[in-house]
Amino acid sequence: MSTRVAENVSALELADYQKAVRLMLRHPLITAVYPDVGALPTVRRWAEQLRTDLMEVLGYRLITTGDTARLQRAQDQLDPTRPALSRSGRPFDRRRYAYLALTLAALGRQGAQVALGELADTVAADAARIDGLGLDTGRKYDRDAFVDAVSWLTERGALHLADGSAASWATDPERAEALYDIDREVLTAVHQPSRVLQHVTSVTELLDSAGARSLSEGRRAQRLSASRRARRLVLEHPVAYYADADPELTGQLRSPTLAEDLTRLTGLGVERRAEGVALVDTSGRLSDTRFPGGGTVAQAALLLGARISEAAARTGRHAPELLPMQSAAERLADRAGRIDVALPARGVFEQAAQEWGDTEAAAEGKNEAPVAPEVRHPFVTDSWLRTQMREIIKRYGAGFAADLRGDPDRLLGQAVDLLAAMSLVARVAGGVLALPLLARYRGVTAEVKPRPRMRSTTGAVAVAASPEALFAADDVKDPAP
Repeated sequence: MSTRVAENVSALELADYQKAVRLMLRHPLITAVYPDVGALPTVRRWAEQLRTDLMEVLGYRLITTGDTARLQRAQDQLDPTRPALSRSGRPFDRRRYAYLALTLAALGRQGAQVALGELADTVAADAARIDGLGLDTGRKYDRDAFVDAVSWLTERGALHLADGSAASWATDPERAEALYDIDREVLTAVHQPSRVLQHVTSVTELLDSAGARSLSEGRRAQRLSASRRARRLVLEHPVAYYADADPELTGQLRSPTLAEDLTRLTGLGVERRAEGVALVDTSGRLSDTRFPGGGTVAQAALLLGARISEAAARTGRHAPELLPMQSAAERLADRAGRIDVALPARGVFEQAAQEWGDTEAAAEGKNEAPVAPEVRHPFVTDSWLRTQMREIIKRYGAGFAADLRGDPDRLLGQAVDLLAAMSLVARVAGGVLALPLLARYRGVTAEVKPRPRMRSTTGAVAVAASPEALFAADDVKDPAP
């Protein structure tokens, strides 16, 4: 596989090609205006080679039209760390996701233009037929959520504001209005399901890895499927731990061609240690979340992570308790189960479930994932974390945002969420587990930099980590030579 990656790209043009790859991976939908006006020409220049490489290496399908480039990703896991975001950076909640889906459906029945109030009435009529949803245009909360969904489509070019203001409509729909032009091509690109959704009866059926295990594949096809899953695992997540993968996937993660393929495809380096593999992106050219990064939460998370790492390295009677962590298969089953119980058990789902019942029964037993060996990690309690965060605020709080400095529990929650999203810790009942990647940030130093007296008496926290190694060899057990 490695010899085919970027095979028609010269050495002089490789960096430009890799920039196009990173753009497409970071933004699965690229239009004439999103993420910026220069992105689509960059991707279109390399569209043919991109189409080949993304399918061969990752199993991703690239669809290009005159004004859009759409990447259909293969999904192996349910990832709660990458929600859709509003323009203000607020993560979409269930209501906003529902309004976005209903708005897409409603726009398909509109003409070339639509007024925001008219669109809201159409979506409200559809939402009223869904138990527990509804859209009351008389409520500011509902209007804000609806405008967030419309703005998400506007940002990507599916809608173009022709007149008025959505923000003004959300504030006072009796006095304000907004008129939008509808771009059919972009709208079609946004809604590009990879399978017939009417036949999907559980969230697990949306996942490609689950479907692959149920197919009667030949051995060569199974190896190709596993190699693509391994590359996706390294590319889409901060780190891929061997202990978290089934035996076939672990073999592919250890394959020498994995690093060669991903490095040539993305221009980023791959680090290997005894515990796993990580694609290193310190520049933020591919990642949607930079760590270490700026801001109160990121800085507090880095300082907290360093303290957790120090505690995890203790030995003797001061060593932390070691507790097991759910395997990837168990985490997936838990998340899928909680979503599936919320699916409506009537209408098309009930009919589809009956039609597909025989198929699922026939596949029973084939979808069982291999049982991974139990791995234990150092455990620190919530009370210990709260104490550490208060000490961090006391020492470095002069550089933190005032609202978070005054609310240590909220800052702790957000900091732990960030550490968990970066696969540095895992939340468990009563505390967190320190994962091997956290050892990279052991020994972080920090200082409060004084600002000019004329401007402010507060300071800013500057932090520095050791970026040389993924896993500090003297911090964790490393049986590899």
